[in-house]
Amino acid sequence: MEEKKGKNIGFNIIKNDPMDGHKGFGKGVLTLDNVSPVIIDVDADEAAVEVGAMHARSAVEKGIKFLPDRNEVPDAKLYWVVWVTIDRKEEGPYYAGVTACEMTVNREIRRGYKSLPEHVNRLDKSIKRHIIVDHMDEKSKKILADFLKSHDPGMWERSEEKLKTDLSVE
Repeated sequence: MEEKKGKNIGFNIIKNDPMDGHKGFGKGVLTLDNVSPVIIDVDADEAAVEVGAMHARSAVEKGIKFLPDRNEVPDAKLYWVVWVTIDRKEEGPYYAGVTACEMTVNREIRRGYKSLPEHVNRLDKSIKRHIIVDHMDEKSKKILADFLKSHDPGMWERSEEKLKTDLSVE
């Protein structure tokens, strides 16, 4: 992405249930432990796990003032923030929830566009095991599909058919 670091960060793989053993307060609460944000840089044809995006502090987002109106950010570069939730089946881990949100950035004017409510709602949908990627452009779908396949072919194979179908490019 914008700043390259020497290490390759992977997905948050399934941890023990933090509510395991608790009977009352907090039982049934959604946990972010198994969610990883992936940022797709469409122009650079690359995708990477970007943990900082969990709190809007990714390399792409740093120093950018985000506006709710895309028309106020001319000549912006397209990125996608993809919320990827990992779960485990009997056969092994798989991509259970994958939801994408658009984000544009113009570094020159230090402005960007993203819909915070959309990002929060898509994160919630990913945690709840939804697949929402069909609104992405073909190039971005291919970048994401290639990234998920190469990161862990087994997790890709064990994933729901909807993910594979929605990310297929003609």
